[in-house]
Order: sequence, then C-alpha cells, then structure tokens
Amino acid sequence: MNFHQSDSRRLCPLNAILALFSIGCLAAATGTCYAQERPDAPNILCILVDDLGYGDLSCQGATDLQSPNIDALAANGMRFTNFYANSTVCSPSRAALLTGRYPDLVGVPGVIRQNPENNWGNLADDAVLIPSELNPAGYHTGIIGKWHLGLEEPDTPNDRGFTYFKGFLGDMMDDYWDHRRGGINWMRLNREEIDPKGHATDLFTDWTIDFLKERQGEEQPFFLYLAYNAPHFPIQPPREWLDKVREREPNLTEKRAKNVAFVEHLDYSVGRVMEALKTTGLEENTLVVFVSDNGGALWYAQSNGPLRGGKQDMYEGGIRVPAIFYWKGKIAPGTTSDNTALLMDLFPTFCELAGRKPPENVDGISLVPTLTGQAQDTANRYLYWVRREGGDYGGQAYYAARFGDFKILQNTPFEPIQFFNIGQDELETTPLETDSEAYRALRAQLMEHIRTAGGVPWQ
Repeated sequence: MNFHQSDSRRLCPLNAILALFSIGCLAAATGTCYAQERPDAPNILCILVDDLGYGDLSCQGATDLQSPNIDALAANGMRFTNFYANSTVCSPSRAALLTGRYPDLVGVPGVIRQNPENNWGNLADDAVLIPSELNPAGYHTGIIGKWHLGLEEPDTPNDRGFTYFKGFLGDMMDDYWDHRRGGINWMRLNREEIDPKGHATDLFTDWTIDFLKERQGEEQPFFLYLAYNAPHFPIQPPREWLDKVREREPNLTEKRAKNVAFVEHLDYSVGRVMEALKTTGLEENTLVVFVSDNGGALWYAQSNGPLRGGKQDMYEGGIRVPAIFYWKGKIAPGTTSDNTALLMDLFPTFCELAGRKPPENVDGISLVPTLTGQAQDTANRYLYWVRREGGDYGGQAYYAARFGDFKILQNTPFEPIQFFNIGQDELETTPLETDSEAYRALRAQLMEHIRTAGGVPWQ
C-alpha cells in the first residue's frame, strides 16, 4: 500500500474507580496482566471524519479531487456502498457510533452545544459506551479529536470510560488554527485544558502518530477513536494545499476549490496515520474503519455524488456516507458490499472482535460476517433516523424510517412525509402513493420508536 510518509449524574467516583480496575486484573500493578478476552483480538482504529460527502473521494466518483490514501484503504479493503450515519448532523451520529443505539434512545436527538438555549441533547446517565465494553476485554482505549457529547464532568471522554483523551470537547471550531468556539477553548488532554498551536487536522494527526508509537511493541490491544473536525466548516485548508488545487483545477469555484483542498489535506493526514501504523508494525493486526458522521453541506460546495440532498436532509445525500474497512489479511482487498449498515453497527462489530457480548439493548448488529466474506442479511430490520433542532425547526424533531427498500422521510418537522422505494428510485425523484401496507407499516413502526424515545430525557 502506498501511503504518504510524513512530509449521581453519569459515573460517580466509585464507578470511575471500578472502571479503571476493569482495564486489567488486580495484578496489573506489574503492567503485564490485561484480562484479555481474545488472545488474537485486533487493534481497532476508527477514523470518523466530519461532514465528508458521499461523493467527495476519488474512490467515490469525484473527478476534481485526489484522495490517494483513503482510496488505498478501499483498494486494499472493503468499501460499503449503502452505509448510513444515524442522523443528518454531528452529535446524534457520534452517540450512535459510541453506544450502538439509536441516538434518541440515549438522550441525543440533536446537537449538543455550549449554549443551553440552543442545546438539543444530553447523553443518558446509563448509556454504555464502547470503552466500557473494551476496557474489561483488556483494551487500552483512547480518543483523539472531536468529542461533541458533553462539555464538562461527568460527560467528558474520561468520565465515560476512555483511558486517554486528547482533543476538542465542543461542537465545531470557529477557526482551525485558533481552536475556539465562541471564544472558549475546549481543547483538553484528559481533564487538563491545553492550548496547542497549529491546524487542528495536523495536530490530531501528530497526536495519533505519537499514540501509535507509544503502543508499538505492547501486548495490550488498543481501540483508538480518531475523530477529525475536518472537513466541517469553516472550510480552512492550509494555504499551500489551496494553491496546489487552484493550479491543478483553475476552473473550480472558490468554494469548491477550498473544499477540495480541505479534503486533500485530510487525505494526506490519513496517509500519515497509515504510514505510522505500518512503520510501527501495528498494521499487521489492526482493523481500520474510515467513515463520515453525515452527508456533505451543499452550501459549502461539498458533494454527495448523485444522491439527493445533503447535510441536515433525510434524503440519501444527508445520511448515506463513505465507509471503508481495512484489515490486513482478514478483509479481502478491493471488495465492496451493498449491505445496509449504520454507524450504530460499529459497536457490536467491535465487541465481537474483542470477544465481548454487547449489551442486550444495543440496536446495531455486528458486521463481522460481511467483513469476513460471509453471507449476511442486514436489510431485514426497521431503521430510524432523527434530528431535533431549534431555529427554523422550532425545537421539534423530524424523522426517516426504512425497511428493506421502502423509506419514509421528512426534511423538516413541518412538511408532509414522503415515501420512496430506494431500490427502484435511489435518487428519490418520484414519491410513491401512501395507500399501501408498506407505508402503513413504516409509519406504525416509526410511531412506536418515537413513543419509546419519548421516555428518554434529553435536556
């Protein structure tokens, strides 16, 4: 593989102490005993990027953009063509990934923000996150980058099970070099405020390379959740990257050129991470997952390929995302899967690889059969998407639901529900009549989901 080289809310104190003990056995004082569930358990590197559109990689059809490093992951692994975020925006999708549950069932139907009057989620006290399952399996668990599920104790990454955190607690950065949001610095090393210098994408990459070097030679497997802010607006590629795109693609609009440069800088950073994984020898038994948290923002000239809509929409362009799995020697190179999968499926997938049985209330399913070349039916289930938001949305939620090829959706709480057959009309151009059993079944199942979610506090 040719990668670029480097050119009584939440956990109480007692529970936190017990969680630390669960990382290993009591004899771990020697640093050698990890109570590992599976001796062959892989390292897991989950790379989540922010607002990357379905069509904004060259392996996804982009012709004005070059993403050789992410393309290499696809060429040497498995690319999903029907992979979905669990929402049209950030926090709910992240909650789903980390809990394996629908986001409104863990108190995150909308975006968590630092302003209480515009905050639409609160991670549930009893939500079980990935590290709470992987720590007892002997994993060292870390997050580098964007958290976006809580701003203070007891809702920070360390409070929710992660052994190590270096990154940004907030929702978005007003500036990729300054790292502030509304004048507040949300950068942290574990619980300590830090104020690093440099472009956020470069910082998160450097910190990840440091993390991998520290894990080199360790018997203990790791789970690292690398959550880039890019390419979320503001679209701020380093100047040299924008100049390179302008020279190569002089006919691009200013907006499009900036986005292309932003993604290419991100791709280069992924290449740096993969090169470090290779040089440390960790690549030999590491599952790498690359995925986006929702569709691209059309108003910033991001591309969702031929799909209709974009970020904030329940159309396919708002929720179907690029997804690539690479695991050397385990996943067949150059394969694709059209199985329907979602971010919430990653939790049970990681649990199975670690030899853990996920909690019974997990909504996702393990994708291990698909990844290892076995037949798997992932479409025979009812699926739901939610977003609650203020402003023009009035603090109300809007939804989509799907079973098989049938899908219902609305893009605001105030418009009629539309009904599509995605198998026959992937671009959602022609709504179906609603006088059908399939439509009534979807509406009934969605109503039951809304009723169940209504019992979960989110404020």
